[in-house]
Amino acid sequence: MHRTAYLLLVLTTLFWGGNAIAGKLAVGHVSPMLLTALRWGVAMVILWLIGRKQLQSDWPVIRRNLPLLVALGFLGFAVFNIALYSALLYTTAINVSIEQAAMPMLIFAANFLLFRLRVTWLQIVGFVLSIAGVVLTATHGDPRELLALNVNYGDLLMLIGVIVYSAYTVALRLKPAIHWQSLMIMLTGVAFVGTVPFVVAEFRSGAGIVPDALGWSVVAYTIFFPSILAQIFYIKGVEMIGANRAGLFINLVPIFGTLLSVMILRETFHAYHAIAMILVLGGIWLAETSGRKADGRAELPVR
Repeated sequence: MHRTAYLLLVLTTLFWGGNAIAGKLAVGHVSPMLLTALRWGVAMVILWLIGRKQLQSDWPVIRRNLPLLVALGFLGFAVFNIALYSALLYTTAINVSIEQAAMPMLIFAANFLLFRLRVTWLQIVGFVLSIAGVVLTATHGDPRELLALNVNYGDLLMLIGVIVYSAYTVALRLKPAIHWQSLMIMLTGVAFVGTVPFVVAEFRSGAGIVPDALGWSVVAYTIFFPSILAQIFYIKGVEMIGANRAGLFINLVPIFGTLLSVMILRETFHAYHAIAMILVLGGIWLAETSGRKADGRAELPVR
């Protein structure tokens, strides 16, 4: 049973790590806004076919919590992925993968500030180390660039996306008690509708790109792997070994993203990338091992 859970969770993080590589491969083959809209639009239809009865059952609760669900879907699904795919027009998939690893620490900081969750000194040290690693990545190994406000536009977009997704994850604690299928249908539906105006603006500005063969392959990957299969595998993994242990596997996302960037995209792995990964993952490890408590909750992080 545990081996099956480990396999499912490793595949989940592999699929999420591959999302950055898909976004980089999309450059010149499908535009970022259209990719985001197609991803969530088709995923919504597939999930609706699977869970439409459950959605109907949960509708009274959904209707009472509609503003919250709209905010969650727009920020966590639409804005984050628009930022991610747009960032890859200007920066590397390695950078994007490592910068996403800042999310656990930002979530930790937000929970402390908003909900006054207890923290330890080791958690604070872990937070500082992780942020240092992200800064090192965003400034391409020279933190002095931050003082000069000379940060790559793509890295800046990704950092905005990381902040938005961290806020979405913290807000998930407020989500209504509905089935995961209903939640995913609502969030993907909101993301699709929310992205449509961006697609219109993209094509009006002349930046829109209709998918070619490679573009459609990227679209298919983002729909079936990080959007649907990863969600199902993660939920099954949580059911088998619990949310706390399953959550630790999410730390593999930047590792897989970096490895796939080197293997598939042939991107250059610099010394500062290695130092940044050590800082980020070491910081997360310190924070989690010193302060992680069993709470039995299973959130639905999406990449």
